[in-house]
Amino acid sequence: MATGYLIIQARAAHDALPLKGVQIWIMDDQERRVYHVITDESGETAKIALETLDRSLSLDPTFTGTPFISYDVLALADGFNTVHIVGIPILDGETAIQPIEFVPMQNTQRTPTVTEIQIGAPAVSMTGDRDQEGPDTEPRVLRQVVIPNPITIHLGSPNASASDVQVSFPDYVKNVASSEVYPTWPDASLRANIYAIITFALNRIYTEWYRSRGYNFDITNSTAYDQYFVYGRNIYESISRIVDEIFNEYVRRQGQTAPYFTSFCNGTTATCAGLSQWGTVTLANQGQDPLQILRSYYPRDVEIAETNIITGILSSYPGTALKVGSTGLDVQTIQTYLERIRRNYPAIPAITDEAGVFGESTRAAVARFQSIFNLVSDGMVGKATWNKLSYLYTSVTRLAELDSEGTSLGIGTVPPSTVLRLGSSGQDVITLQYLLNVAAEFNSTIPAPAQDGNFGRETQQSVTAFQRAAGLEPDGMVGPLTWRALYNTYLGADNVIPPGTDAGFTEYVVRSGDTLWRLAQRFNTTVDAIKSLNGLTGDNLSIGQVLRIPTAGTSGGSYFEYTVRSGDTLWQLAQRYNTTVDAIQNLNGLSGSNLNIGQVLKIPSAGATPAPYFEYTVRSGDTLWLLAQRYGTTVSAIKNLNGLSSDILNIGQVLKIPGN
Repeated sequence: MATGYLIIQARAAHDALPLKGVQIWIMDDQERRVYHVITDESGETAKIALETLDRSLSLDPTFTGTPFISYDVLALADGFNTVHIVGIPILDGETAIQPIEFVPMQNTQRTPTVTEIQIGAPAVSMTGDRDQEGPDTEPRVLRQVVIPNPITIHLGSPNASASDVQVSFPDYVKNVASSEVYPTWPDASLRANIYAIITFALNRIYTEWYRSRGYNFDITNSTAYDQYFVYGRNIYESISRIVDEIFNEYVRRQGQTAPYFTSFCNGTTATCAGLSQWGTVTLANQGQDPLQILRSYYPRDVEIAETNIITGILSSYPGTALKVGSTGLDVQTIQTYLERIRRNYPAIPAITDEAGVFGESTRAAVARFQSIFNLVSDGMVGKATWNKLSYLYTSVTRLAELDSEGTSLGIGTVPPSTVLRLGSSGQDVITLQYLLNVAAEFNSTIPAPAQDGNFGRETQQSVTAFQRAAGLEPDGMVGPLTWRALYNTYLGADNVIPPGTDAGFTEYVVRSGDTLWRLAQRFNTTVDAIKSLNGLTGDNLSIGQVLRIPTAGTSGGSYFEYTVRSGDTLWQLAQRYNTTVDAIQNLNGLSGSNLNIGQVLKIPSAGATPAPYFEYTVRSGDTLWLLAQRYGTTVSAIKNLNGLSSDILNIGQVLKIPGN
């Protein structure tokens, strides 16, 4: 028998939370347990060797069987719903990487539910026809070719009532390539197929093929209309490395801007006017390179172009790789990203180099980050590493922002009694939008609406997606059942965000004129507190130096970080967070009112913290009245803190009791 490999990654909140200690059982197709493994502090298992079939079978277009052995995975994590993945294809000599997106249990759940993901064979082995339609001539909808990050995929045919999911564009391409073809194919063949997959998707974006027809998604996962995408499936290391290298490159005709409509089919059981997937293997074996292969199926004047316009990226890639010896603001940026990501991924070593200087400790931190996220571990920050750092930094800071924002909004445990619908506005809508943002952070099928206090189509779409995920009637209105489900989701997520995710401090880059005394005054802390947190022995600061500024436990001067989204203004943010435009401007050193999407703002917090409480497990004979008497509180206080509507208690129930 041949051998393939499997690595499992257990994470939540768009990779912001690695889950340590997850119990993983790997089973064969007879449900016999083959391995039991546990994830490490980065949420990852060791590489597991598994028996499979000989590699040659997946290279033979005439072989009609299944050229691999499939395995199932059962994953259990405390505080999260269970995930069962069926049919992970393991191929000879290839490493399958299985990411698992865990969703927190709702606060009222006694036992976890089980989410089942079916993978199965790739599209190249399917017998169905492909009827991919595209523009006949060069379309002119968008002015530029843009990488959508995230891309929205409809999990069904265009008119089907199905969920939409949002993933990063590189992850989408890796998923599609792993779902369409075999990772064992020659490098030139894989690259030609991946170029076709990238270009097909970018053509859908550029022409607004679906959005111009009134749909709220960019592409479908239907092989009849688009290309195959299996939400939650594994990807292959060989495919992942190629995608990281070329995800922003695409096929176009010379003299044109638009991505060419790169239709394709397997070329054996289905034929088409575009690329033959199996045919690329033959051409690669004949020595043709990817562009020659593409020109065999598309016009002879097609070429490979590149776009560096990527939405959702905080800072654009500088164009050349950063490595030992590099200096400047770009180096300082990635050092800041790594130090923040390191709070959630402690396996990344600390950076001791001077700010803006790429030394040995920066190289070590980059290399460890790359190994955790399946990038080439060369210690240099190229295009793929830069964008992954930006994506992870956005994820971890977004999670910390949401955690702080809940306190600022005073969410509590008792939902509003209002019924909200399309056209509603006000503070309860802001609360609704915040809760939807929390749910979206842990569930990619829920789009995150802007928090503008107006219940528009975007919020309605998010409500409907949440209701569908929660098993409620998806009517797009927010009544008592939806409010309660939102609060249970929020409280369940709050239970799994580890203490210290926001770490009690924020990072500040020293500017001209800064002194420790001025920073202490600005952030309502003390010089000694800043010096102690940063290990400083003197008062001298350097421009570009990254300082940790205490934010927890301050009196009225703390803040949280907020990433600017479409539609945000300083006035709206000031109203939303009960502060003033001047306070936001002063805290961020702003001289005007202009904001940029992706900009990270510091928002002043009232410094209030939730009322203290401890947890108590209900025993036989307990009543709310007895507990209130025992701990010097009231029945109403206990009920409000726990969101209880009755006085009935269950043995083993965990209650929050007001007090220290």
